[in-house]
Formats: sequence, C-alpha cells, structure tokens
Amino acid sequence: MKLRTRILATLLAVVLAAGGGFASARRASAASLTEVTGFGADPTGLRMYEYVPASVTAHPAILVAVHYCTGSGPAMYSGTEFASLADRYGFIAVYPEATRDGHCFDVSTPGALTHNGNSDPAGIVSMVQWEEQHRNGDASRVYVTGISSGAMMTNVLLGDYPDVFKAGAAFAGVPFACFATTDGSLWNSACANGTVTKTPQQWGDLVRGAYPGYTGPRPRMQLWHGTNDTTLYYANFGEETKQWTNVLGVSQTPSFTDHPQSTWTRTRYGGTGTTAPVEAISVQGGSHNIYGSGMGELALRFMGLIGDTSTPPPGGGTGACRVGATVNAWNTGLTESITITNTGTSAINGWSLAFTLPGGQTITSGWNATFTSSGGQVTATNVSYNGSLAAGASTSVGFQATHTGNTATPTAFTLNGTACAVA
Repeated sequence: MKLRTRILATLLAVVLAAGGGFASARRASAASLTEVTGFGADPTGLRMYEYVPASVTAHPAILVAVHYCTGSGPAMYSGTEFASLADRYGFIAVYPEATRDGHCFDVSTPGALTHNGNSDPAGIVSMVQWEEQHRNGDASRVYVTGISSGAMMTNVLLGDYPDVFKAGAAFAGVPFACFATTDGSLWNSACANGTVTKTPQQWGDLVRGAYPGYTGPRPRMQLWHGTNDTTLYYANFGEETKQWTNVLGVSQTPSFTDHPQSTWTRTRYGGTGTTAPVEAISVQGGSHNIYGSGMGELALRFMGLIGDTSTPPPGGGTGACRVGATVNAWNTGLTESITITNTGTSAINGWSLAFTLPGGQTITSGWNATFTSSGGQVTATNVSYNGSLAAGASTSVGFQATHTGNTATPTAFTLNGTACAVA
C-alpha cells in the first residue's frame, strides 16, 4: 500500500508540474478557507475545512467536495473551481481531509459501507450537520462531488446516506462497494483494474443493503470517466452506470445523447433534461486526471444546485416558479394536469419537477414529460420540445394514475431542487 501511495504521489506531482488538472493558483477573495474543529462524531480523525463566501445566502445549499489520494482539503479548495462558484451562487463548500497514510478515503471496510457506520462517511456527514446547525445550511439541498478517491467516496455517500444527499457527481470513480475488502486493506486491485462486474440488480442491491428499510427518494448521480484511465480503469464507468440506473429505477437505454465537446459523449438516463436521474460523460482519450476547468459548473447544474431556479430567496421560502394542478377522477383512476410557470426573470434551460403522490396513488403513464417514480416519490423531467422556459412562460404536463380513494393533488412541488409556490 505504501509503495502504491508513493507511485500515486509521484504521478500526481508530474501532473501538477505539467500544469494540468488539479493545480491552479489560489484565487483572491474577500472570504477564505477556514478549518473547523470539534464538528461532531469523527471516528477516523478527518479534518474539516469550509468556505463560506461573502455573498452566502441566508439559507445556503451545501456542497461537499472530496479530494483524491495524496490530496488535502486545502488542495481541493485551491485546485478546483467550487469556491469561485460558491462566490457566484452563494452556497457553502465543505472540504473533508483524510489524515491516514496516503490521504485516501475509506471506501472499502464494512464500517464505511453502511448507514451510520464507524468510518469516514460518518465523519463527513457530521460536517454536513455542523453546517446545517451553525451556518443555517439547507438540509434539503446537500450535494457531494469528488475526484478519484473522492469520486469513490461520492458513490459511497450517496449509497450510505440517501436521506442526506440530494445528488452527486463522481470524477473517475468506481461503483459503491466495488472496493470492498475483508482483510483490512483499503485497496482492491480487482476493482481498480476494472475486472469486477455485476448485473445492474446486484449492484443496486449493494446500495440498497447499505441502509436496509430505507424507502425515501434516492439521490441522482452524474458520472465522468476517461477512456484511457489506467488507475481506476474505464470499465468501472459502465459498472457505475449500471448501478445507479438500477438504484434510481430507470432504463439502461439512454434517453438522450449528445457531445458537449468533441471528445465527450454525454448520455442521460430516465430523462432528457439537465437534471435527469443519471448522467454519464465519457471522455475519449481522457486519463485518470479527468477533472478540468468548466466541469465543476456542469456538475452543479446537473445536481440542481445552481441554475435559474436553484437558489431560493433570502430566508428560504419558494423559488422562482409556480405550479398548479387539477385532477379528473373516476372509480379507481384519475388524470392530473400540471402547469409549471417560470416566475423568475431568467430563462430555465432544462427542468425537473419533483413531488410526492398522495397515499394510494400510482402513476401508470404520462405526457409532455418523462415520469419516473420510486414509491410515492415522482420526478417529471422535460422532453426535447419543452425544456426551455422563458421568464414568465408556462408549460403543461400530466399523468394518469390509479387510486384507492384518495384523489387529492400533491401538496408541494420542487423545480430543479427548489420549492415552488402552489397555485
């Protein structure tokens, strides 16, 4: 393990010397990175750093940004664009730091792969809870992203704590529990080399097994990987995609494919808009050092953390959207028409409407949107012809459902992660 750590450190040093990827000069700002101590339960002695921008909103979203092996909280702060994005959009960025030899996060032991376990994930969740309690952080808008070891931790956090995290973005990672070991080692060569393969159901069951009995909504996932990754091989990208499409209950057949850059192939699953349940971006010729300028903003837009409707007004409340719903019911069936209005001053490009069905209702079909459901949690994602809503514009969608007597409309709606006024 020590030899492997030295090799990774040497490789990283070469990359940084070349001026690529993780390295960049620290930006000038009125705010600064601050270490927080005594933040709560911390079974493995992690360190916590926070960046609270001068422009922080009254009830800010929280982004956890997790570093790579040999990295640190300050290195993740200075080497990525998340702090500058926090300046622009008013959210809080949290940078955990692993302190063990090699500075890799534990994504391997049984204590790391379970809800309320006794390893790194529990410490990171303590950091989130500290921000909620001491900075008025919005518990309904908590997100995580990471690079390499941090990407593996992103997968683990979304599996262990679906009740904490709303969405994540993993840059060059592996599926949840792929790195699992039983010998005390934190390294799994078979997984790193891309030789661990499972069915979507098997991968999904590993995630569901981390928190038995959990029936709430699952966080959405964005995945990035380079085809020439020789540290965590590219085959892991396909296995991650199988896992999260299964967890989120959507087809493995893409709903949308495009090329944001000439070497990128982006596929979306379960929806065509910016906030589809799963988004996977393959970078042709990309190495393990996949993260680059501009990717962070794309990740946050996927998560729904930033965008035209992602930030609520000071003091919380509803965002720049209004939703009206009407029901036509009969016997054991109903149809519901929903009108979404952009009440903001800027266009919305790509939307995802989330709501909870009243008890006893089950969606059977829909129109003018792609509907996905898990239990009573429903997400309606725009289709190709209605993804853009100009300021003041509206669009109508609807669905058919069965019911057992309760024909009420949902009581609350969120658009791209922000609560809407209900007409």
